[in-house]
Amino acid sequence: MPGTRKTVAKPVAKKTTARAKKAATRLDVEQAATVPLPQFLASAGTLTLGQRKLLVDQALLLLEQNYVHLPEKVAMHAVNPLQRLRVMRARMERQTAETMEAEWIFHREMSSIFHSVRDLHTNYLLPSPFAGKIAYLPFMIEKCYDTTGEHYLITSIVTGYSAPQFGSGVEVTHWNGTPIARAVALNGAQFAGSNDAANLARGLESLTLRPLVIQSPPDEDWVTLTYVGLDGSAQELREQWKVTTNLPPMTDLNAITPASAAMGLDLDSDEKARAKKSLYVRAVVSLEQGQTSAELTNPVAVGGADLATTMPGVFRAREVVTAHGTFGHLRIFTFSVTDPVAFRNEFVRLTSVLPQSGLIVDVRDNGGGHIFASEFTLQTMTPRHISPEPVQFISTPLNLRLCRRHKDNPAGIDLGPWFDSLDLATETGATFSAAKPITPEDGANDIGQTYYGPVVLVTDARVYSATDIFAAGFADHQIGKILGVDDNTGAGGANVWTHGLLATLLNEPPPADPTSPYVALPNGANMRVAIRRTLRVGELSGTPVEDLGVRPDATHKMTRADLLEGNKDLLDAAGALLAAMPIRSLGVTTSLAGTTLTVELDVDAIDRVDLYLNDRPISSEDLGAAPVGIDILDVTAGQLLRADGYFEGALVASRRVTV
Repeated sequence: MPGTRKTVAKPVAKKTTARAKKAATRLDVEQAATVPLPQFLASAGTLTLGQRKLLVDQALLLLEQNYVHLPEKVAMHAVNPLQRLRVMRARMERQTAETMEAEWIFHREMSSIFHSVRDLHTNYLLPSPFAGKIAYLPFMIEKCYDTTGEHYLITSIVTGYSAPQFGSGVEVTHWNGTPIARAVALNGAQFAGSNDAANLARGLESLTLRPLVIQSPPDEDWVTLTYVGLDGSAQELREQWKVTTNLPPMTDLNAITPASAAMGLDLDSDEKARAKKSLYVRAVVSLEQGQTSAELTNPVAVGGADLATTMPGVFRAREVVTAHGTFGHLRIFTFSVTDPVAFRNEFVRLTSVLPQSGLIVDVRDNGGGHIFASEFTLQTMTPRHISPEPVQFISTPLNLRLCRRHKDNPAGIDLGPWFDSLDLATETGATFSAAKPITPEDGANDIGQTYYGPVVLVTDARVYSATDIFAAGFADHQIGKILGVDDNTGAGGANVWTHGLLATLLNEPPPADPTSPYVALPNGANMRVAIRRTLRVGELSGTPVEDLGVRPDATHKMTRADLLEGNKDLLDAAGALLAAMPIRSLGVTTSLAGTTLTVELDVDAIDRVDLYLNDRPISSEDLGAAPVGIDILDVTAGQLLRADGYFEGALVASRRVTV
């Protein structure tokens, strides 16, 4: 490009205080573990031909016998992953240790086959040394819109990195000489999501960040970035890909635990979220002491305007002033936790101190996690009974073996609810098992509503898995409006298990199954598969979430102010939706004198309240503007009083009080 300056960017040296020196020492240690991509790849690759054959055989087993979406994917995307694996395996029989291709080519072909089904739950996970590593460039690019079209801006930069006229807000025009929008689309085609919006979102992320456990290393050793500098000049820099160690995951996905069995997680998004935290949010990493999504003993506030939270890697809560009023903004970065009740309780605590005039629940970029955590939280925002999404196995002999072994295992992973239908499927020819929920229905309803203001949910195309389930439940139970920055969520509807977990399930509890078809994978390699598909409830009952996702009620295109000024226009758009929704309140005060319980009701935008004592109906009161007092006889301490509020015949609020 004429008039373009080409530079190789270098870190800027800075004077340091004692605290800064300590931080710099830590950074030096991290940088020592950071190596250029070519250096990393030079030492990667120790799989034998026999080990490669084993990996292909086990991939065939998982996709043919465990993969719940296979019929749908073959039909919808016109792919045939089983035949590709069979052809690959046949060709390997004609290879020798001397003639087999380079290991990176083997990994790329395996990854391509898994990516072909466009399912971010179903992955080939690369072995050591790729596992646990990320390839990255020291900046992040995001997309925004204005009246002239779409633009791609630098929004985050690794501390200490500098280049001429480079900083937050500069616009990227070309990527390795390719117009940036085209580069994003081409990159997205390699790491396909379930829909076009997801393809583009993941294509953009992968331009600067790749978890090597799940994505093939970049083809190029370096990237040439063309951008409009801070002073408006045309600039160009060349930046080398680097490889470093990622933060560890919260859950051991191979272990037989409630968390691993109830996992609904887009591993790519989870790996990237941990990497972004490591690269750009070092304050949270320091607070968590490297334990991702850790629950702290004492609440802390990361930013000056943030509420203190015991889970700074999970939540960010603050009061926001919009053009339409003052509301609460609660960002949920992940559902990947080991304790779903602690997650729900922290959500309840944070919403209780945010404004009660309206709540913006923001799950953008959330790849999911513990399905219980997502569905336990829905009850807190609605008076309606929560029906967890039911799930189905695909009917295969191997899935039947798994369910038979764990059909009477209430203390472990209980697969009994699906056994009878799978057992009958051999005779009935049913493609899928019966649909039963993973999340316990009593746990999804055990505390009921705790937030009474209107709620807006903000989504994007990177929402996936347990977060897709959360968004579907939000819509199906009519909790509030959904505002999308894309026209769909990522459309990932499944519970996902690893090869390691499946292998363990046929060996636990003892004695181990000597005929198990699962064989230990070499060098720490692994695979994941969507094992149980999720179905919608409510008006869309029975509709799969996979590939269809959750469409928003309204959309908002991200603006420059959103990317550079804390989501300013997005929050205004959410505020406009909240301002159009009614604000209700249901105050219930009780006092017990002997066996007489006096109940005082103070309500807003509610015209009737029904009272229940230990779930038995006691009273139904039509209300006016003034507070109402009601006496209930023969009450003992410890009983549960429930007040259900109605407006024009519709249930709009519910509160529970222990006498």
